[in-house]
Amino acid sequence: MPRIDAHHHLWKLGDRPQGWLDGPDTAAIRRDFTLTDLRAATTAARIDGTILVQVLPDLDETWDFLTLAAGSDLVAGVIGWADLTAGPIADVLDALGSVTGGDKLVGIRHLVQAEPDPAWLNRPDVRRGLSAVAEAGLVYDLLTVPHQLPAAIDTVRALPELTFVLDHLSKPPIASGQTEPWASRLRELAAEPNVYCKLSGMVTEADRARWRIADLRPYADTVLEAFGPSRVMFGSDWPVCLLAGTYDEVCDAAESLTAHLSSDERADVFGGTAARAYWLPAVPAGPE
Repeated sequence: MPRIDAHHHLWKLGDRPQGWLDGPDTAAIRRDFTLTDLRAATTAARIDGTILVQVLPDLDETWDFLTLAAGSDLVAGVIGWADLTAGPIADVLDALGSVTGGDKLVGIRHLVQAEPDPAWLNRPDVRRGLSAVAEAGLVYDLLTVPHQLPAAIDTVRALPELTFVLDHLSKPPIASGQTEPWASRLRELAAEPNVYCKLSGMVTEADRARWRIADLRPYADTVLEAFGPSRVMFGSDWPVCLLAGTYDEVCDAAESLTAHLSSDERADVFGGTAARAYWLPAVPAGPE
């Protein structure tokens, strides 16, 4: 089974300013991260394919990512951005799928976590946009924080024809050790069959300087029990993860957190689930 990293980013500061990197807490990743850097990071971890995920609410970034993916045998899919509330959203999605690299467009994401309205996903114009994503045969990545989970649950139930993937466990407060109400809401979301979850983004929600596997385990166990390994996929969240650990450390943490699973279940988490959820073409598996 090929190993897939279902969540990473790329950026070039000279091409597109990244205002979110201007604060002191992100100085360690305030530089370019390219396909060459990605290849170096993934080789030692035996990653065969990746999903490149949008960073900015910028359609031009999505065009650029599709062009990059077209020339890469490592990037198997792209999660892009498009304005869900725009009138011609269906036309935009059709255009994205028609360009060079458009065959690698597998999903759409919006930075819901930054929306001040906790019920943003419930807005009629957003729901219309999500319906267009489903009609285009694409997946929708949910980037939420815990207080937005009720709206995510409502939305997943309202659109059973759309496949959703929850990013970063919905960012539970790992640093504090608190699990509720996040865990109860996550289980409610997981009860819906059209939603998957990424085992990603945990180290940056923990104490970034002193996190341990034990800090992450209650959250990973909740996800694995609620969704089951067949609906959980590994994602590094590289290079954001570098704020708390190296690529290899994040991969090793995920391996430790899934060590109790069967070999088939681990194969799902580290490749099979992502391949099914995003309808990825066959990704060649590398040598053992």
